[in-house]
Formats: sequence, C-alpha cells, structure tokens
Amino acid sequence: MAIVRWDPFRDMVTLRDRMNRLFDEAFEGRGEEREMFKGAWYPSVDIYEKEKELVLAAELPGVDEKDIDIEVEGNALTLRGKREIEEETEEYDYHRIERSYGSFYRSFTLPANVDAGKIKAEHNDGLLMITMPKKPELKPKKVRILKSARPKPKSKKK
Repeated sequence: MAIVRWDPFRDMVTLRDRMNRLFDEAFEGRGEEREMFKGAWYPSVDIYEKEKELVLAAELPGVDEKDIDIEVEGNALTLRGKREIEEETEEYDYHRIERSYGSFYRSFTLPANVDAGKIKAEHNDGLLMITMPKKPELKPKKVRILKSARPKPKSKKK
C-alpha cells in the first residue's frame, strides 16, 4: 500500500464537486425534463378557490393560444407552451432583451374534489383562466343507533 500525503484542500474540492453534481441533478431533472428546464421561463400563476370551483390564472402576455397546451392526466394539470421572439425585430441591434422567450412548462396537482371532465380554459389579453369545477359533495349520512335488548348470558349446564 502506497503512502499518500494528506491534503485537506483536495478533500474539500472533492466535496464541492459532489455537492455541485447533486444540486445540478436536483434542479435540472433527468431525460425529457432536463430539456424542459434549459432556457425555460415560467409564467406567473394565481390559484384561488370559489364556492363551486378552483381557478388558475396564468400570465401569458405575447403568447398565442395556439402555442398553449393544457393537459389533464390523473390528478395533474400540465400547462406548457412557448413564446417566440418576433421575427421582424431580429434585424435590429438589441441593446438589452429582458423579456423571456422560449418554452415553458408548469404542472399542478389537482385536489380529489375537482371534476377533471369539466375543466374549461379562456385566453384573453395575455391572461389564461382555467376554471376547474368541484364535484358535488356528498352529504354526510347520519347513522342512527338502534336500541336493542342486551343478550342474556347463557347459563352453563352440567
């Protein structure tokens, strides 16, 4: 066995590299998800509840409704789409681009009381409103306790 001089900095660099890999994998995702996160932007959403429905409002200025895809699978609602940079403006020399362009992807877990078959969406002036009606709640059933005579203990015969 060879004797190796201990270098505390080498151990710290190794630890740093492992931590960086850990965080990269956690935030980038794997496979198809990794592609969705690179260069992606995320529209802001508000989710609120009314008496008979849940509403998701997503800010999508500059996104055409043909570029928006809403999918419900199981108990998940997925919102994805893309915002393209205007082709006419590519001839200009930009000094700054702060608006986000490209693909976006958001996924939300639906509560069990949402009727997925009746979800509707409207897109108007850059605001996407997804209305998710609640299933009618079953009224709790009252169980009545019947009064009965106590069974008498059986006598032991010899």
